[in-house]
Amino acid sequence: MSISKHQQQVFNPFCEGDHIAPKREVSGPTTSARAIPESDVSTDGPGSHGDSIVRVSTVDRDRYLVSNETGEIAATLSGSLAFASASPSDLPCVGDWVAVQYHDDATHATIHRILPRKSFLRRKSPGKNIEFQMIAANIDAAFIVLSCHYDFNLPRLERYLVMVSGGRIEPVILLTKTDLISPEGLEQLIDQIRRAGIRDPIFTLSNLTGSGFDQLRELMLPGKIYCLLGSSGVGKTTLINHLVGNPGMPPLATGAVSDSGEGRHTTTRRQLIALEDGPLLVDTPGMRELGMLGVGQAIDASFADIEQHSMNCRFANCTHGNEPGCAVQKAIEQDELDAAHFQNYLKLKKESEFHDMSYLEKRKKDRAFGQLVNSVVKAKARRNRD
Repeated sequence: MSISKHQQQVFNPFCEGDHIAPKREVSGPTTSARAIPESDVSTDGPGSHGDSIVRVSTVDRDRYLVSNETGEIAATLSGSLAFASASPSDLPCVGDWVAVQYHDDATHATIHRILPRKSFLRRKSPGKNIEFQMIAANIDAAFIVLSCHYDFNLPRLERYLVMVSGGRIEPVILLTKTDLISPEGLEQLIDQIRRAGIRDPIFTLSNLTGSGFDQLRELMLPGKIYCLLGSSGVGKTTLINHLVGNPGMPPLATGAVSDSGEGRHTTTRRQLIALEDGPLLVDTPGMRELGMLGVGQAIDASFADIEQHSMNCRFANCTHGNEPGCAVQKAIEQDELDAAHFQNYLKLKKESEFHDMSYLEKRKKDRAFGQLVNSVVKAKARRNRD
């Protein structure tokens, strides 16, 4: 990734400007990524003996690229960081500020530590494994992309909103492929979103005609990081190519669109893309699974309309089923609350509680196994001394 002069400050954490991540403490939620002690940080350029702070720009399985004010280089994890990482969420992800040491005339780097994250995107790992999977960090706003054609799915949108809320990231809804439906059909989709109690900003876009992109560009500010979320084939890569605005940067590969207007999956890795006018975009592969884990409070926040009605229930512990005096059921009967919206709320709550219990049980087993290993190692050491 080539870096223009205007973009250099984005990859220099020590320059002035309120859009740059702080060098030390960061307010808001953090993961277990450790802060960097003052004595370990050097503000010198590449090749210094101390650690330098750079940003992770690409993650492709266990391979990393990091960017500073001069360009982008390959990086690997230090042995201590890899060994000390008890969970995949402890490893670097796109958008992370990390401490590195340069090697081979600054053509390669070793990642030693991760600075605390001010915000993050994560989900339950796909499949049966009850673990967090980090998607990106230090994101300012998430663009949730839905196609107006085959991909439009309101329950899935609500899942994305819960995930974004859980990481304290501002959501923006992008409805793409508006050229495939009528204006009346588009208004109906927007009405469905609003009836579900969703009040976040909505932008309507057409990759074919370019409609709506000027308004979206006005929203994006220099130095801010925006993440694209959505299923495969909704037009995320084509959207990026519209926004790049850099003639010197080759367009990203896009898949052919079928006669039905349904796209195909093309993105295979997470990467940070610097736009010419200053903003940064994180492109992610399409996600088929959006498992709920550690998002109990985020669900309540995303379904605030239901929580508001529940405050008027007769019983404080109302389950909103068949209890007398249930304000939620009354709101559904009076068409003040969408029934499908409420059912998705119950589904996400149940899923989140189940995965949270499984996660706590897994952590308990991991700790017990770690204690067993430590006791065996200590016993062996004692025998060797004797």
